Amino acid sequence: MISRKKLYTKVVQWTARNITQQYQVYILAVGVGLASGLAAVILKNTVHYTHYLLSDGFNYEEKNYLYFISPLLGILLTALFVNYILKDHISHGVSRILYAISRNSSYLKPHHTYSSMIASTLTIAFGGSVGAEAPIVLTGSAMGSNLARLMRQNYKNVTLMVGCGAAGAIAGIFKAPIAGLVFAIEVLMLDLTMMTVLPLLLSTVTASIVAYFFLGSAVEFTFYVNNPFELSRVPHYLILGIVCGGVALYFTRMSSLIEKLFGRIKLISVKAIVGGTLLGILIFAFPSLFGEGYDALMMVLNGQGDLVVNQTLFKDFSGTDIMFLVVLLLVILFKVIAMAITNSAGGIGGVFAPALFVGGMTGFFTARLMNITLDMNLPENNFALVGMAGIMAAVMHAPLTAIFLIAEITGGYQLLTPLMITSSVSYITNHYFEPYSIYTKKLALKGDLITHHKDKSVLTRMKITDLIERNFTTVRIQETLGEFVQAVAKSERNIFPVVDEENRYLGVVFLNDVRHIIFQHDLYQKMTVRDLMFMPDVKVSPDDTMEDVASVFQTTSHYNIPVIDKDQYIGFVSRANVFSAYRKMLRDECED
Repeated sequence: MISRKKLYTKVVQWTARNITQQYQVYILAVGVGLASGLAAVILKNTVHYTHYLLSDGFNYEEKNYLYFISPLLGILLTALFVNYILKDHISHGVSRILYAISRNSSYLKPHHTYSSMIASTLTIAFGGSVGAEAPIVLTGSAMGSNLARLMRQNYKNVTLMVGCGAAGAIAGIFKAPIAGLVFAIEVLMLDLTMMTVLPLLLSTVTASIVAYFFLGSAVEFTFYVNNPFELSRVPHYLILGIVCGGVALYFTRMSSLIEKLFGRIKLISVKAIVGGTLLGILIFAFPSLFGEGYDALMMVLNGQGDLVVNQTLFKDFSGTDIMFLVVLLLVILFKVIAMAITNSAGGIGGVFAPALFVGGMTGFFTARLMNITLDMNLPENNFALVGMAGIMAAVMHAPLTAIFLIAEITGGYQLLTPLMITSSVSYITNHYFEPYSIYTKKLALKGDLITHHKDKSVLTRMKITDLIERNFTTVRIQETLGEFVQAVAKSERNIFPVVDEENRYLGVVFLNDVRHIIFQHDLYQKMTVRDLMFMPDVKVSPDDTMEDVASVFQTTSHYNIPVIDKDQYIGFVSRANVFSAYRKMLRDECED
């Protein structure tokens, strides 16, 4: 009976012989789309039914103190699973994908194919104020990474499958294939070529079909635009864009601040208890902060936005228009804080849903404010939709993703013009103050964001150990000029590293520097290698990155640099060899 390992090897070999690389990618894209679509369906249903069982059994509406207890319990369970069962970091899903592409050859650990789903279910179903989108994106990307590696694909195709998994996850959650495709290109910075677009399309379409098959046509918020765009409202959407840019800046900065504050708490249990308690207080005061917040968004889109305020502890104080706006503003501000506390305290979830929530409430707030103060009749639900795109565009630095997502989930493109106006203005406003997105800020500050820089991406995947040239003839420091001439006669190179009996690197002799004396026989016994050598001012280690090596070549005039490991001579790296390997890798990565 054939073993599984042999069967796997035969399948891979048969695939390599009978299916071209291009069609292997297409088949993998469909498989990744199927897997990520199923993952999206499973997670959304798991979160929904877990929350339903909790809320139906505990009856949150009658026993609102459960809003205080439930989030704390969810964070504690999540922290227990992540730190004591899984024993690995799985937070910040999209940032983790970007890091994998940048620094880890697009490798994502196999447990990412399920661990984020379990942890985010525990967090969100119990009330954690985050979204399920980032965990699903990480899950889909991990499926793409591991499936591509299983089929022994190269780095380029593994990275593409990572993008297919992310795109399929977005498409599966929102049934928005175009938004999923644009997300992979805009956020993960995949190259926009036919070799990437077609697999991404196959993946997103497959994931969307899977989601439609299991969930029907309903999406997170089904809404059809009844008030078409009017040219006279362009200034109002411009104002909304500026407001969204400012709120997005608060979103990013406050998230970073709270994460730093919680980073000072070292004990996992203390962090979870403190964060869970604070989150419970916020949700007890503002029940719309419970979970992803899509129910509150639907209230706004259906013209019932007043219920969002009336559910808070401050409903008795919101009788006037001004107080209503004040309470609504508190909901917006505290949603960001609740989201940041959830993640910082040990919960697992993303910023996707909170960004949509904050955007919807910001659009609703802006329209209501202008309707009250300027006695206008702006459609508040339209402004809520456009505000969702505005905050997404600025927080994630992904205006195209925001535009197409909202356009797709509304069942049409009647709001395309205001979506473009607000998203563009919001992105520009935010980018002026915050050059990095919420996904890339920490990576950029650590120097780990290279998906946006093709040259760094190539250099990261180059290994100095693969480029070391060892065909240099070594000489001993005590050898005479005559003995050195014999070494020259046998060598193919014009550089001679000088070492001692224990192979410690002492210096180097360049043939061009001593060519004028090597034929003076009277000096053969009088001069030694010690008289000929000198110590170069630069050297590198096998542990150095190729970015370090490239920097040395760039800042010096050397064409060959010695590689030294703890004083031991290893070999040389040459400028020509490094450049040749760089060109080849760049050509392999970019060719269609």
